[in-house]
This record gives sequence, structure tokens and C-alpha cells, in this order.
Amino acid sequence: MIGESISRRGFIEVGGVAAASLAATASSVASFAQTKDGAQVKGQPLPRDAKLPAEPPRRGGADSIGYAIVGLGGYALNQMMPRFSQAKRAHIAALVSGNPDKLRRVGDAYGVPEDARYSYDTFAKIAADDRVDAVYIVLPTGLHAEWAIRAFAAGKHVLCEKPMAISSKDCERMIAAARRANRKLMIAYRSHFEPYNLEAMKLMQQKAVGDIRLVRTEQAYRMGPTSPAQNWRVNRALAGGGPLEDYGLYGLQSALYLTGEMPESISATTFRPNGDPRFAEIFAHVSAQLRFPSGAVAQLVTSYDSAGGNISLVRGTDGTLIMDPATSYAGQKMRIEGPNGRAFTPGDPEVQFARQLDHLADAIRDGTQIRTAGEMGLRDLRLIEAIYASAETGRTLKVAPDGKVRR
Repeated sequence: MIGESISRRGFIEVGGVAAASLAATASSVASFAQTKDGAQVKGQPLPRDAKLPAEPPRRGGADSIGYAIVGLGGYALNQMMPRFSQAKRAHIAALVSGNPDKLRRVGDAYGVPEDARYSYDTFAKIAADDRVDAVYIVLPTGLHAEWAIRAFAAGKHVLCEKPMAISSKDCERMIAAARRANRKLMIAYRSHFEPYNLEAMKLMQQKAVGDIRLVRTEQAYRMGPTSPAQNWRVNRALAGGGPLEDYGLYGLQSALYLTGEMPESISATTFRPNGDPRFAEIFAHVSAQLRFPSGAVAQLVTSYDSAGGNISLVRGTDGTLIMDPATSYAGQKMRIEGPNGRAFTPGDPEVQFARQLDHLADAIRDGTQIRTAGEMGLRDLRLIEAIYASAETGRTLKVAPDGKVRR
């Protein structure tokens, strides 16, 4: 979910954003999103690179879950929505956008009835729409909490894009709202449904490289010229600290699910160049070292200002697992080097999208336990906050099993 302009989730008009600290901004983002002087819900035109189907996709079976898509930017239109045709138990039932022309064109292309096309102002009416079982939130991170809570208030289940929210407190608000409404909350961690990463998890559990000693992840690309007023990804109130929450979250997740552990300590550094409008409010680079109870160490690096990379590497006592690219939309490659070295081709990476949609459907229809529940998103935000706290203080911080910094 990188290298894209504001068109991916583009409906935000930004103005009057103060360069406050991350914690202060995170705590005020809900009110900021609703103020007249801050980020306004304002629909953008259809992205120029939008891919619309020539004819509406087929609908799933009788027990198919109806999703309302909130936010019609590039990622929703070009990655997720086309994959509904591959899902077995999920279909697009409604759309939410602030741009009437885009709403019409996308609605016509996907065969969504006119009375199932909502604006942000009319979103509350979705509560009475029995065609909608779940809401898929594809908005800038700083708005996830507010719109998830609105969806729960409307009685709908929620699939929320990653990261879950801009702060752990917002994550807690979302979880509490889901419990009050007795509805499911799932975070869109697609790699948990992707064959290469699933195979890597299994291999590490089987000690295919022996005891893990080192995990190294790199998620980086060089962002083009932009500013907080042009691109929500570099706006602290909407994106948080920057690349760590966006691209680097894949590396953090990889370190956790490949080791099967939670870190006991974290040390980190951040960097922001002077005078670069891209990084007036966010960091350009974030690096962190995580130490696990087993003695394994993970080194995480993520950047918006370096040559591209998407790598996960695990060095063990008997070999090395190399995933390059590791967490892409498609094109994954994986091999083990060592005495039992070989390459792996466990399946088509693109199934990750449809499997993710079907997984929430299984949870709703069959009571299946959600693999990437809100508690996982909360855990990750706590670790992200610990990384930033370590970088700010210059100290190695102890971390509890739930991700909280030990006081």
C-alpha cells in the first residue's frame, strides 16, 4: 500500500494542521477530523488510473456477506474491489463517497443500486440497509476510529484497513465500540492470508532454519515531491509518524509472526531531514531493534526516502529464510539457503485479498475466530508507540507481552 498518491484513499482536504507531537496529534485526531478548519470529508474525482469492471462482478452464494466500501480511492478501486469477484462469501452491497460523480460511475460499474450509494453525510442511514452486513473502511488512518465507531453504531461489522488507528487509545475505542454493538472487528492484515507468508510461518514453527537468531526486515521506497497539504501520508494528523505505520508495519508484523514471539525490549531511532516539505510533519526513516525472550533479535528498517525494498530475512542456527519481495500484492519469492536449501512456490499471492474478505464472512456466518482481530491491531499500535518513545528518549525500553511499555 505504498507509492501511491492521495488518490488511493483520496477524499481529504487538509488545512490548518499544526505540527504537534505525535501523541498530542493522535489524541485530538477525532475532533480534528470533524472541525471546519481541519480535514474535511470532501470527495475527490475518480482517480485517473482507476480500474472499473466492464460488467458488474458476480455475486457470491446465498450466504454471501454484503460489504459497504467506505472510501473510493486508488487502493479500494484497483486492489480490493476487483478481488470481490474471487471471493466465495463476499460481495459489494453499498458504496460511500463524497463525490457524486465518482459514486455514480463506480456504482454503475459494480451494479450497486442507487439507493445503496451513500455520501458521508447520509452514512447513518446505512443502519436501516439490510443488504449491508459489514463496512470496509479504506480511509486515511486518522479517520479509521471515527468511521469504525459510526459503523458499529449502525449495527454493522467492520473490516478496517491497516494500521488500525493512529493511536492505541483510538484502537481501544474501536474495540470497545465493537463489544458494545456485539459486532466483529477485523484488521486488513492481508499477509496473514497470503500463501508465501503462511508457508513461512509454518516453516519457522517447524524450525526449518533451526533456532532463530536474527530477523531483518526492510520496507522502503522513495516518495516523490509532495507536502502535508497535498498528500495525507505525510500529514501527521492523518498518517501518524510516517513510513513505520504504513509500509514498515509489514516488517513489524513479519518479525512477530516469523518468530512467534513478542519482544521484551525495543530500541529505535528516527530521522527527518531539514527543509524537505515531504517530512515537515513525519519521519523519513525509522529503524528499530527488538529483542525477544528466546534471545532472537529483529532489526526493522523502513523509509520513505531510499531505494525501494520489501525484504524479510530470518537467520537461524541451520540456515536462512529469504523473502524478496516479502509482502507485495503479487510476485512474492521465497527460498531457504543452507544444508536443506530450496525455493518455495506455495501458491498465488493474489488470493490474499479474496481470502481476507471471506475470512470475515466466515466469522460472521460461522463464528470462526478472527485471525487478525482488533486486539492484534491494538498490540501493533502499542509497539509502534514504544518504538517512537525509544527514539525520542534515546533509551532501550522494556515491553510487556501486550505491547505496553513497562514503567
